[in-house]
Amino acid sequence: MSHTIGHYINGEWRPTAGREVIDVLDPANGRVVGAVVAGDAADVDLAVAAALEAFPMWAATPMDERIALVEALAEGLERHRDRLAQTLTAEMGSPIGFARAAQVGVAIADLAALVGAARSHIEREAVSNSLVVSEPVGVVAAITPWNFPLHQIMLKVGAALLAGCTVVLKPSEVAPLNAGIVGDILAEIGAPAGVVSIVFGDGAGVGTPLVAHPDVDMVTFTGSRAVGEHVAREAARTIKKVALELGGKSAAVILDDAPVAESVDGVLRSCFANTGQTCAALTRVLVPAGMREDWERAAVEATAKWAPGDPTLPSTAIGPVASELQKERVLAHIRAAEEDGARLLTGGAEPLDLPGAYVRPTIFSGVTPEMRIFREEVFGPVLAITEYATLDEAITMANDSDYGLSGAVWSSDERHALEVALTLRTGTVGINGAGLDVGAPFGGYKQSGLGREAGSRGFEEFLEFKSVMGAAGLA
Repeated sequence: MSHTIGHYINGEWRPTAGREVIDVLDPANGRVVGAVVAGDAADVDLAVAAALEAFPMWAATPMDERIALVEALAEGLERHRDRLAQTLTAEMGSPIGFARAAQVGVAIADLAALVGAARSHIEREAVSNSLVVSEPVGVVAAITPWNFPLHQIMLKVGAALLAGCTVVLKPSEVAPLNAGIVGDILAEIGAPAGVVSIVFGDGAGVGTPLVAHPDVDMVTFTGSRAVGEHVAREAARTIKKVALELGGKSAAVILDDAPVAESVDGVLRSCFANTGQTCAALTRVLVPAGMREDWERAAVEATAKWAPGDPTLPSTAIGPVASELQKERVLAHIRAAEEDGARLLTGGAEPLDLPGAYVRPTIFSGVTPEMRIFREEVFGPVLAITEYATLDEAITMANDSDYGLSGAVWSSDERHALEVALTLRTGTVGINGAGLDVGAPFGGYKQSGLGREAGSRGFEEFLEFKSVMGAAGLA
């Protein structure tokens, strides 16, 4: 894992000698676990040229053959599951058990759901007096994050390949080594040259020239709201299609008939898993005033199960955050919450007796909508508790956000929970702990982004639709 990885362009690994590199650090101890070549605009030009050249061939490839390639990619992930999990643990701190089951397991499930969507897709259909034909959008720039890197790569690359697009992938420079394994798998399975290229580097060196490239037809980006705005602005210069999956500040609404223990466990699992580095994490919880003390007491007790530890141990539930920089960002949010008057129940900014980028799982109470912790995405294991007097007040506070990515409702009455869920202005809502469904659309309202990923809607993001008027009878 400690070697340097070059770019994967036009079906070949490029040489690394003499190139500037980006070291990849293990956040649990600060050690260098690998390096990637720092790409530049010239590397982007080569990768886009390869994708452009391969596009006509791949777009004309029958769907069955595209499906076969994506299924082979999924089989490759399964073959390399342990290697991928160990790499993800080393480069971004995900506990090894979570890395195997969620980081890699969900990526494999993503591809299976996308294949199902592609099999059921109707490429030509009669609509009114027209023949409506779906076609691949073209060359796709895929820019992926460090928190669920493999999952996001598969959602974007898998859907694009099935749609008939070619792809240039820029993985996060924080956690790029898993993408190197993806390149190895693509070579193993005989992916045609140019259909997928991987260019490593940072946003300035690779991201911006890739988004701005005139031969890129679509950009799909997952990351922060601030960078998403930059991506959208750059893409707008050439009117590219853009799909953005950005941040969240998702609320869990606990109804007055909800079981305390079950709702606590579900909220903490969402908030603390992956060390809180999940865009759809439930980081705000709205609790009835009469239940608040019991709920808080149970939450503090349950937090003991989330003790930070060595991410290489199967027993560890929560590891470090992905970098020292991210640790400082999370600690700044914790300090700001205390300055704003939130009441610290457990955790806090005090350092742990562990080397590396560790943060204590933290819970605040007495949080009001005026506080920064109520509104700003922390991207760490920090939960904000707000009490409410009426259900209408709870719904108003849940929707009082610039974001709208996810949410949850807990109740002993599922019908009532559904009624409340339908009032929340978010792209996904879980009832009584229901989690990610890779066959259903995933994406956000408001500043949480544009477009959808996963399943049929995620597949269709990579298509254009052509109406041939007067040809309905030729479908």
